[in-house]
Amino acid sequence: MNAQYTTTVTSSGGREGHVRSADGVLDLPLSMPKELGGSGKPGTTNPEQLFAAGYAACFENALLRAAREQKAKLSGSSVTATVGIGRRADGRFGLEVALTVKLDGVGRAEAEALARAAHEEICPYSRAVRGNVDVAVTVA
Repeated sequence: MNAQYTTTVTSSGGREGHVRSADGVLDLPLSMPKELGGSGKPGTTNPEQLFAAGYAACFENALLRAAREQKAKLSGSSVTATVGIGRRADGRFGLEVALTVKLDGVGRAEAEALARAAHEEICPYSRAVRGNVDVAVTVA
């Protein structure tokens, strides 16, 4: 692969620490969610929220590309990513993702085809997690 963009983020302190990008634009305190035994401090984020934000934005962009390629006339769009973390059958932690797609201006069948194309062919996040993370894509 010939990377067209590269970014660097450093974490210190793990799930109860801090993340900062090399350019300082991303600079956030972290806390482990209470559900995982952490403090869940107000005003902090966690890796699952950051992953959900990145996946939602990337997937919506993949949808917009699919729409352009198929000459679909969208009047609006959004993607909501819900990321879950928990123990798998082998006792190790794993992730699951639910992507809810909202596409305005097209019918349900066309929206489902665009979502399928985005997930199966375009989105690099979907490609990266394929076979490792359960991902459900639904059209609202």
